[in-house]
Amino acid sequence: MSTTTPQETIHVTLGERSYTVWIGRDLLDDHARWRAMLRGRHALVISNRTIAPLYLERLTRGLDGLHWSSFLLEDGEAHKSFANVGLALEALATLGATRDACIIALGGGVVGDLAGFTAACWMRGIDFIQMPTTLLSMVDSSVGGKTGVNLPAGKNLVGAFHQPRAVVADIGTLDSLPAREYRAGMAEVIKGAAIGDAIFFNWLEQHAQALAARDETALVQAIATKVRYKAGVVARDETEQGERALLNLGHTFGHALETAGHYTTLLHGEGVAVGMLLAARLSERLGMSHSTDTLRLEQLLKAIGLPTDVPTGYDPEQLLALMRLDKKNTAGTLRLILWHGIGLAEIISGVDEADVLAVLREAM
Repeated sequence: MSTTTPQETIHVTLGERSYTVWIGRDLLDDHARWRAMLRGRHALVISNRTIAPLYLERLTRGLDGLHWSSFLLEDGEAHKSFANVGLALEALATLGATRDACIIALGGGVVGDLAGFTAACWMRGIDFIQMPTTLLSMVDSSVGGKTGVNLPAGKNLVGAFHQPRAVVADIGTLDSLPAREYRAGMAEVIKGAAIGDAIFFNWLEQHAQALAARDETALVQAIATKVRYKAGVVARDETEQGERALLNLGHTFGHALETAGHYTTLLHGEGVAVGMLLAARLSERLGMSHSTDTLRLEQLLKAIGLPTDVPTGYDPEQLLALMRLDKKNTAGTLRLILWHGIGLAEIISGVDEADVLAVLREAM
């Protein structure tokens, strides 16, 4: 194992559902570390056809002596579907998986979400281990136990809270990550700082160039800081009854943008980037924040190489209609995550749709 790349170990404290997040290089090959997390004789590895040729063999060397098989998705958000959950469940049935079986999710957020939801469904809940291979999944979706699938009506409308048994974040897998997807992952890092850590936001501004260049020391520190922040929030509010909803800054706008583009125009992190900026502009319009905070956010997003504009051809009325389907809404009114400036996010209920529509139209 490399002696130069730093390693981090973070604990997510949830009583009997507590688990560890390991961050470092060559962790896929550290079989003794993660093999100990498997409690039974059966394992199903869920991955996709892009990631599996790169890393599946390295992982499965650690499954020697077990009954295991793999289920591969096509790549892309459109494949996070009920149809594929059904096929994954059939793969478990063919394997003869019992209640002590484990699913291993090798891939990005789509793979992790679908694998976790499948694990939650099989025999009313079995273990699963997250092995995220994208920056986005390392810093966000692999931690916290949110699992689910998409419907044509909207993203992640069906799902379950099902915590992983462990998270193995091997940053070596980021070597093969395309630049666009790497930048999309940085959006979630920025989001964590924008929500509740102004000091971390300052650090990101100072290290934007190093992070854009994938400097490993800066990268591990950024991943660990974001995961540590999220672990604390999840420990205090596991099922998103209050504080955890803050982690959705930019997501109501972003999910609408993703859905309107049929999950092909924007990557999730790109939708979050644009969505955060729209949320900042709405906050400014409502007198909650100052334009200097909006500008700092925009400049940091641009320094990383993330989009800050709504793609051309989108309809503001359609985006608003999609936002009405967001899971955070209550009693038929919009409930958005806005801010009072960097590091000061707040859940705001009863947001006037006219203000949202005005911000969307201005962004066009």
